Amino acid sequence: MIYEIVPAIIAKTQDELDQAIGKVKGFAGKIQLDVMDGKFVRNTSFLFDFKLPPLKAMLEAHLMVDHPLAWIEKHASKVDLILFHKESKDPIAEVIRGVKVRKRKVGIAINPDTPVKDIAGFLEMVDQVLVMTVHPGFYGSPFVSEALDKVTRLRKLMPQLAIEVDGGITDKTILKAAGAGANLFVSGSFILRSENPEKAYALLVKLAGPLAP
Repeated sequence: MIYEIVPAIIAKTQDELDQAIGKVKGFAGKIQLDVMDGKFVRNTSFLFDFKLPPLKAMLEAHLMVDHPLAWIEKHASKVDLILFHKESKDPIAEVIRGVKVRKRKVGIAINPDTPVKDIAGFLEMVDQVLVMTVHPGFYGSPFVSEALDKVTRLRKLMPQLAIEVDGGITDKTILKAAGAGANLFVSGSFILRSENPEKAYALLVKLAGPLAP
């Protein structure tokens, strides 16, 4: 099993995005862009026509929006993988098709209160599943340990599935998430708001397991 740490970026302007990318581009193998529309969650992020510098890192977009298809139409070419929420308003199968026709990888995300059975019929169609371990929308929200039961259930259902956890991932919680069966760990504030983002990232790598080359 490959373990990977994924710094998460929230940005309301191009300047904020450039600063955040600058903090992690030298060491992160994968970076997540947290897209928020102010409706699906109360916060907003990436609602501008953003530009990304050339990067060696893989980019994934986590769409916390009511209508992911609209974002996919406009921005899919900028990222490698798109994660959308089961709880969004667009039909799940249509969103999966919308990503795949644009030749991008696709993943489905669920909030802490959403049961695994609600996405079980789609697991064979996606490349990744993201389990929220906070109620989404902001950096630094409290970790919901009960959500890890979903990770364990998903790992039993799909032993080879890429399972990502997102929210409240720190040096205090990452081993719990890894023990539940996650292999991808999104960390926002612990890395981005650290005095030394690279050191914070390296600590999570050391705790969770070997980072993919």
